[in-house]
Amino acid sequence: MTGADVLLLALGAVAVGSGVLVVATKHLVRAGLYLVLCLGALAGDYLVLTAELVAWVQVLIYVGAVVVLLLFAVMLTRAPIGASDDLDRPGWPAALIGGGVGLGLAALLVDAFRWSSVELPAAGTAEGIGEQVFRSWVLPFEVLSVLLLAALVGAIILSRPDIGRRPDTTASSPRPAGPVTPPARPAPAVDNRSTVGDGGAAR
Repeated sequence: MTGADVLLLALGAVAVGSGVLVVATKHLVRAGLYLVLCLGALAGDYLVLTAELVAWVQVLIYVGAVVVLLLFAVMLTRAPIGASDDLDRPGWPAALIGGGVGLGLAALLVDAFRWSSVELPAAGTAEGIGEQVFRSWVLPFEVLSVLLLAALVGAIILSRPDIGRRPDTTASSPRPAGPVTPPARPAPAVDNRSTVGDGGAAR
């Protein structure tokens, strides 16, 4: 086992461990930071495999754009950044599904390749990858861009509850700008009844 193999296994362990922490933590912001660590470890794996372009694309697009967009969405939607009980759901369904998918993929790879060696193709270039992306995969690339833009706009709308709300017609009307005249007081009532004096008769 060479040093490259040891480094590849170490980065793979970091990626798997941080991926487990992403789904196991109760803090949403910490989950995003663990995701940064996981994607960074994957970029390190690409560097060990001498795929420098893929590694830098991983850092620029996923670590530098998608995770930042995720953190901005958390801030714009005013999501709770502390421990939340909503993130502490039973994990056995996810563990069961993940384990089944992992075992299925492992069995598929073992059945397809066994222990035979596979010749690696020639190293690709940035020109060849750009040609494939902007010719064969240009439509999915643009759809992904529109999807990310729609997610950002949706986060802004969710953070502004006053957008699209109808004005409240039951609110009191604004006060006039000029001086307010107080209401006139009613005149006092006059008692026209006759009074009885000392020794006199009532009129």
